[in-house]
Amino acid sequence: MKKLLAKTSRLTLGFLLCALSTVLALHSNLGLSPWDVFHQGLANVTGMTIGQASIVVGVVIVIGTAISGLEIGLGTIANMIVIGCFIDLIIYAKIIPESNSLFTGLLMILGSLVVGALGSYLYIGCEMGCGPRDGLMVALVKRTNKPISLIRLCIESCALFIGWLMGGTVGIGTLITALGLGITMQMVFKIFKIDIKALHHSSIKRSLVFLKEAVTGQIK
Repeated sequence: MKKLLAKTSRLTLGFLLCALSTVLALHSNLGLSPWDVFHQGLANVTGMTIGQASIVVGVVIVIGTAISGLEIGLGTIANMIVIGCFIDLIIYAKIIPESNSLFTGLLMILGSLVVGALGSYLYIGCEMGCGPRDGLMVALVKRTNKPISLIRLCIESCALFIGWLMGGTVGIGTLITALGLGITMQMVFKIFKIDIKALHHSSIKRSLVFLKEAVTGQIK
């Protein structure tokens, strides 16, 4: 049960940090991260909130990565739903102020990079299933054997371009995030000594077995 609580807490904190990263970039007023440009653009043309758009995009990506052979775990499903809900909740609660200067905006963008990378490290390291976007990244890293930074840059450049076409907010912060997030993630994973290619994420079936064993006391 302790192991279950530890993993659940780690997943939840990772999701919360990822949501905070999104809202920091949004309130920096310097431009959203590439994926969030896409989410905002989709929200613009559909009338959804950014959080709801994030969930819908996550569903589509999960289906695609599942077809490619990547294991889908409970963490993947939770990521797809919980981060979007956290984003809308943080925005609604107004706990992160809006930036009104270039300096504070840049600080918020840099903070967004670090917080987002830490959030990804926390939940990916649980091996309960990657989030939709990170799952796509992991699948491509394993298939191409290219570095995380390059794969992340290619994926997010595509999301950025399509989101911009739909009216998503693009600015200097977008450029910083597009170039810096992959590098920041690579640094964080290196600091905590995690090899992304060596991780073995649990499928939903194995995750359910783990939950059953934890609840029944077979795993402490």
